[in-house]
Amino acid sequence: MSTKRQRIIGWVMTALLEIMLIGLSGISKFMEFPGKKEMLDRMGISADLLSRIGVVEIAVAILFLIPRTAFIGAILITAYLGGAIMTHLRVGDPWIFPIILGVFMWVALGLRNPAIFSLALGKAPAGQTSEEVSR
Repeated sequence: MSTKRQRIIGWVMTALLEIMLIGLSGISKFMEFPGKKEMLDRMGISADLLSRIGVVEIAVAILFLIPRTAFIGAILITAYLGGAIMTHLRVGDPWIFPIILGVFMWVALGLRNPAIFSLALGKAPAGQTSEEVSR
């Protein structure tokens, strides 16, 4: 597959991820919907805390969207999803979706920037020696 095609696929995957993180999940944390109070009570989360979680979710998603900050955004989204997994485990909800979302995110970033795959596999990105990578 050509590098240009990989990057396009990576950006499409990024757009889908951003729709999920910002459009569906992040913004919904600021909206009222039926059953919200019961859901928050079951999870042990206050409405005030939920809005702060929403701010964090949207902020790290924006960092992932910007090419210069995408790597740190991916690390922070991974941490955010770890918290989501723990919350779901604690209340007995299905917990696999945050893992799938995290893998999807890292694949999207790797397609946008192939050096990510090289680093993940312990190989030197193009133009660097393995000694430079291990420093």
